[in-house]
Amino acid sequence: MKIEIIKCLQDNYSYLVIDVENNFACVIDPSESKPIINYIEKNKIELKFILNTHHHFDHVDGNNELKKKYNSKVIGFKKDKNRIPEIDICLDDREIWKGEQFESKIYHIPGHTSGHVCYHFFNQNILFTGDTLFSLGCGRIFEGTYEQMFSSLQLIKSFPKNTKIYCGHEYTLKNSDFCIKYDKNNSALRNKIKSIKNKLNRGIPSIPSTIEEELNCNIFLKSKDIETFSKLRDLKDNF
Repeated sequence: MKIEIIKCLQDNYSYLVIDVENNFACVIDPSESKPIINYIEKNKIELKFILNTHHHFDHVDGNNELKKKYNSKVIGFKKDKNRIPEIDICLDDREIWKGEQFESKIYHIPGHTSGHVCYHFFNQNILFTGDTLFSLGCGRIFEGTYEQMFSSLQLIKSFPKNTKIYCGHEYTLKNSDFCIKYDKNNSALRNKIKSIKNKLNRGIPSIPSTIEEELNCNIFLKSKDIETFSKLRDLKDNF
């Protein structure tokens, strides 16, 4: 499997998971269709599936056109079936989905939205976290509670440390400003910031990160209790 990062809108990332042997693909969170179509047409790939982490427009706006053009199946969380455009396959928490050569386990991780999920492609050791976990950050709490978001992040922390993290936005450098303000003596964070700047200066996405990097550098994942997390989340909202 190959992961192709597709830049969309202003700072969104959509991801093509490509079965290179068969030239099949599934797309994670197509915020718009044009960049996806451009890559697919250029590389003569057959788009089989569309996977959505949550219902926000900047993660699902490409669903309709992509499904219409390629007859792709749209996949999402069953409790969000009324908010995911053109949904075909409704998955439950902890359910394993298989399609063609693709295989992923879905986890319900509420907080940012009530129906947010992540997709764990466990054979490839890859986790698509949408807007729940960012590199050096976490999503705003819109529909859920602090307790839900904290619990969702604890779940993500439990994945193997070498799991690659692909999140929904290129927020990493901005997030690093907040982390370093409240974690000034973190040498691992300082080294990561240097790496981020180097990548972005070369036009390379800061993504993927890993669970280990986030455990060492992401101040939200380093929060030991709900009180600390809630205080940091409030500070970040006004940062």
